[in-house]
Amino acid sequence: MFTQSEPIGIIQNHIKVFQATEGDNTPAVLGLLVQTAEWLKSRGSTQWSGLLQGEDSHRTPEAIKRGEVYIFVQDDTLMGMVMLMQQASPWDRELWGEEGHESSVYLHRLNINRAAAGTNLGEAIVHWSSSGIHFPGKDRIRLDCIANNPKLNDFYRSACGYEFKGTASNPIGDFNLYEKKVSEQ
Repeated sequence: MFTQSEPIGIIQNHIKVFQATEGDNTPAVLGLLVQTAEWLKSRGSTQWSGLLQGEDSHRTPEAIKRGEVYIFVQDDTLMGMVMLMQQASPWDRELWGEEGHESSVYLHRLNINRAAAGTNLGEAIVHWSSSGIHFPGKDRIRLDCIANNPKLNDFYRSACGYEFKGTASNPIGDFNLYEKKVSEQ
């Protein structure tokens, strides 16, 4: 399924990290996103519900083409993914305003295969995103998450060490903004 040659990293001693490529990675990544959206719906959340209607606000196939999607693979099984964008999207600009984009990477679409639930894989992916890869001229990782999910907010603050930077609203809802300083490369 995954045709990459050498991984760009390894997390949890056995999960290989690759930059997603067009072709065989795209359907697997989109499938994982839909799986996560279905799981969220089963738990009463409307997060990512657009994916269930075929709406991908982050345009994942295009993000894969731009080299912004990273996949985490164990024994040919896609265990997780994250999107790391070096340019602020319209969504990011709406929530964060116009300051600080030049030095920021935006973390989006963190999700894991439900088979890996309870293994701290999400935390390992977030930590890898701030220490296992570096982007020239970037000294911080930014992310947003829905404000009314205390468990998710605590995950970014406590488990992952992100600093709360405020709340922003748009027609979809209220979102908490988080940022973490990283070593500039």
